[in-house]
Parts: sequence; C-alpha cells; structure tokens
Amino acid sequence: MKYGYGRVSTQEQELARQEDLFDRIGVTKRYRFMEKMTGTKANRPQLDRLKDEVRDGDTVYIESLSRLGRSTKDLLELVDYFQNKGVTLISDKENIDTSTATGKLLTTVMCALAEFERALTVERTQEGLKAARARGRKGGRKPKDEKDIKIALSMYDSQDFSVAEICKRCSVSQGTLYKAINARKAQRGY
Repeated sequence: MKYGYGRVSTQEQELARQEDLFDRIGVTKRYRFMEKMTGTKANRPQLDRLKDEVRDGDTVYIESLSRLGRSTKDLLELVDYFQNKGVTLISDKENIDTSTATGKLLTTVMCALAEFERALTVERTQEGLKAARARGRKGGRKPKDEKDIKIALSMYDSQDFSVAEICKRCSVSQGTLYKAINARKAQRGY
C-alpha cells in the first residue's frame, strides 16, 4: 500500500505542494496523513496514526526528510521504526529509497546535514537578534491587534466555533488564543 506523510510547521503554511506530489505518485487521499505542526514535537497525531496503520510491504512517501523530523536522532529513529516494520520510506526531494543500501546511507548523511542546517539557521537568527538589540531594536513578532483578540475571545465564549475556525477567521495562532484565554482566567481569579 502507498502512504503519504505531509507536514508544514505553521497553520499559515500550505500543504499543496506535498498534496501535488502524492497526486503524482498515486497516493489516494485516504492514505495521506497531513498535519500542520512543528517537526520538533515528538507527539504528532497524524504521524502516530500513520505509524500504527502501516504494515510490512507498505511504502511511505514524503516530500523531503525535513517534513518527517528536524533532528538526526528523531529522523533515524523514525527510519529505523519503519524499517523494523518492513516499511519502505521514499523521500522525493533527496531521491532516497530506504529499501536500498545506498538509500540507508544517504538517509543517515542527509539527516545529519538537515540538523546541521537547522542549527546554523538558529545560530544566525540569534546573532541577528543580538545585533538588533545592540542597536536598540526589539526582536520578535509585533503584538496582535487587541480588537482581533477580543473578537477571538467572544467567538470562543460562544462555543459555536472550533479553535481552528477562530484562529483562521481572526488571523491569530492557537498559542495567541490560548494565551489570551489563560490571561483572562488569571485576571478573573480562576
């Protein structure tokens, strides 16, 4: 059976490119496991569902190794997990097929490079923030408009909308919404 696993890091990002890949390969929608969350989280519901469902002889397609995980340790554990179940992992971007010896070697090398690239990105970001602070600028995102947060809270209170709907309609992240809910609870003494 052909399976597909797709992931983007934030709610604002789109899965369309990965969906297109699965269309091209012939992975039916029923066997696509897609989610919007950071790859650094160990608990990813769609990945967990995929791991439970695949069986010996199945193939899992991913757009790139970075979609499966961010750390070398995590990626290698997932590759090993699939191999132990007799499941082949194929990464389109890196052209890796874990059913081959070359694919296994390349997976190990590419995982190490992906982690190295992420570490460099974090390092450059920290250096940039430090340089900006030295010049009197404050880093980070601009605070969300209070009007949007008030609308989101009233939608939440109505219990007519899911958290995902509220976040989409008000252009706020789940973290921002829950932070506002918890701040309101603290203010009210809950």
